[in-house]
Amino acid sequence: MKALRIKWQYAVIALLAVSAAAFGLLRPQLLPTASSTKQKLSATDRIRQNPPPTLFTDAEITTIGKQAAAQREKADALFAQWKKAHGTTRDDKAFAAWAARQIPAPPTAKDRTAELHQVQALAKTRTAAGKKAATWLELNGKKDVWKLYLHDQRELIPARQGTTEKAELKAALKLAKTVSDQLAARDKQPAPFVLDPSLRPEKHIQPGAKGPYSYPSRHATRAAAAVTFLGALSPHRAEDYRWMQDEVLYSRLYMAGHVSSDLTAGTLLGDLIGDYELTVGGH
Repeated sequence: MKALRIKWQYAVIALLAVSAAAFGLLRPQLLPTASSTKQKLSATDRIRQNPPPTLFTDAEITTIGKQAAAQREKADALFAQWKKAHGTTRDDKAFAAWAARQIPAPPTAKDRTAELHQVQALAKTRTAAGKKAATWLELNGKKDVWKLYLHDQRELIPARQGTTEKAELKAALKLAKTVSDQLAARDKQPAPFVLDPSLRPEKHIQPGAKGPYSYPSRHATRAAAAVTFLGALSPHRAEDYRWMQDEVLYSRLYMAGHVSSDLTAGTLLGDLIGDYELTVGGH
């Protein structure tokens, strides 16, 4: 796997070096001024200002990666049913309702307790480096890493095509957030750090709190939607994208944001959304 994949840290450095050369970011006269810093930063700029630390090892993320792969296969089979009935017509509202029905019911209380115990055991192994990696992934794994990956692709394609693909990725990420939030509000499964506040004391969870809710994971849904979409655009980079997805998923377990079923449900939902955007977007 390592032989086939460019580690994320080096990919970011290479991309930023190219950007610097192309846009003159290294020239003193073009460095940000006090007034320019008030402008909204792009995903590239945000990651440039906060580059990734050393992330988790392949051994650490392998298990969650296998679980994510299983969801991709399931999503492809399910989406074939939608496509057969609806073709390539965009109908976000109808699709969102259909996709929500494909997500399994939350685990039983007994099963969720067992998953919580797994997260509690993992929390005991945390290191300073692991916390740093997880914090970076929690922040940037929502949208920015996927936007940066697409930016990397857009450097080599016609501008009009790049603009279209940017809009499609944005639509997929937005739909992923909308549907995952709707399901979380419906199913009301407390996050692990709500069930056990000692897992994330900095969250200051009050006794008796019910939320935040975590089924399905928004991070997992967005990551899967992005990886499905980006992997279809650039198959030779698909392994890189899946590696980053696994990093994001593992970070959510590591810092007790989610249990495994939250992540597999989110991955299934995101894969469906990625397939949908590829279909209605014309790819």
